[in-house]
Parts: sequence; C-alpha cells; structure tokens
Amino acid sequence: MNFGYKSRGFLLAVLAVIAVGHAQAPSAAKQSPTAARGDQSVGSLIKEYRHVEVASISDAIEQLTGRRMYMTHKMQAIFPTHFVGVALTVLLKKSEQKNPSALDGMLAAIDAGQADSVWVMKIEDGADIAGMGGLMGVAMNARGYAGAVIDGGVRDVAQLKKIGFPVYSTGAVPSTSVHHYVFAGSDIPVNCDGVQVNGGDIIAADQDGVVVVPRAIAAAVLARAQQLDFQEHMMYGYIEQSKSIEAAVKKTGRL
Repeated sequence: MNFGYKSRGFLLAVLAVIAVGHAQAPSAAKQSPTAARGDQSVGSLIKEYRHVEVASISDAIEQLTGRRMYMTHKMQAIFPTHFVGVALTVLLKKSEQKNPSALDGMLAAIDAGQADSVWVMKIEDGADIAGMGGLMGVAMNARGYAGAVIDGGVRDVAQLKKIGFPVYSTGAVPSTSVHHYVFAGSDIPVNCDGVQVNGGDIIAADQDGVVVVPRAIAAAVLARAQQLDFQEHMMYGYIEQSKSIEAAVKKTGRL
C-alpha cells in the first residue's frame, strides 16, 4: 500500500505514541510484590500474616519505616498463643464515681466487634486494674474475636484459659474497673504500652510478644516479613550443615 508523505508521518506519530505508552505502562508480571498486594482485603492480609513470625513482622516495620512498633516485655500472654486480627481500640479513664452507666460504652463496643477483631484496651494508670475478665472474654470469644491486648491488668484468668481465649496484659490482678473508670471512646488512637494503635491496624502476637502494623503499610510490611521469614528458615539447615552462623549470615545477609 502506498502512503503519501503526510499519511506516513501520521502513521509514524501514532506508532510512536503507542510505543511510549507501552514503555510507560507497568507490566503486571513485573509489578513489585507491594504493588501487587496493594488491593488486598483486610481478610486476605490477616490470613497471610498468620503464617509469619511476629519477630519478622517487627523487623520488617523497622527496616521499612525506622519505627519500633512492638510492645515491651511487660506485655505477657496468659497462655502461649499466636493470633492476628484487626484492632478495635478502647480507652478507659480514671474517675471515682457511682455512675451505673459509666462503662456502658465499653459493653457496646464489645458487641460491635466482628470476627478477627483484637480488643486493644488502654487503661489510664491501670497496672493494678483489671480491664477485662471472664464475662468480657466469653462475649469476645462468642463473637469470634482473635484475642485481646490490655495495657493494664486482667482477671478471671482460669475462665479465660478454660475457653481458650488469648489475652496479653501487664499482669493478673483481682481488681475491677467498675466505679473507678469511665469509658472514653472506641476506635480512637490509643497509646498501648508505648505504641500508638489506631482502629483498623493489624495486631500480630505470638510467644515473642505483640506488634502493631499500621494499616496503611500492612501490605508492604507483609511482603518484607515473608522474605525475612524465608531467609531465616532457610538458614537453619545451612547452619546445621556448615556449623557456622558467621558463614550463614555472610551468605544471606540475615541476622
């Protein structure tokens, strides 16, 4: 087919635009793991996080953001456990009173929680105050909560163990918050054992402790944590064979 000068110029221009478009458009096969996970639902993220060690999640957050998002050694589980879920935050503030409705908001918050929720409670100056006990634990367990993290105390530990509901707290105490505290809000930012937690953040806990994953970076943290887990588990066999941790670290760069 014979093209005139203007037709050939137009055709070349069109081909150039198409070529540039192909060069700039990202290939699905070449997308980074983070980009590929960008549209993951919370449910799918939780399922994958359940297969990753909390230590690797903590390392991943620190490597990606420079922040430490793990709770201190004071946060202890009432029995060995491993759970992952979505933070439902609650704040209790000190207030000596006889108001029978002072904690009604806390009860409503429990009943609003969904499956895979993690009850994250901050009790103001609450080291010796039980923020939850058996009744709350039974309710959370019935609603499918993943667990609870209390910056304060816990009681009715025998009942919580009996039903197998996992709780992290700063210790067991027989006290009550009734008449001593008021409900101050749910799904709000709280400082739990030195870590800021927002409603909707991902909480992961195992025998190494508790870590908070900000929801906005959850996909990127997961991808990095999976890499770190893979490297570490691969190193175990290499160390056993070589009998040298130094050689293993040089080989993988992981410690």
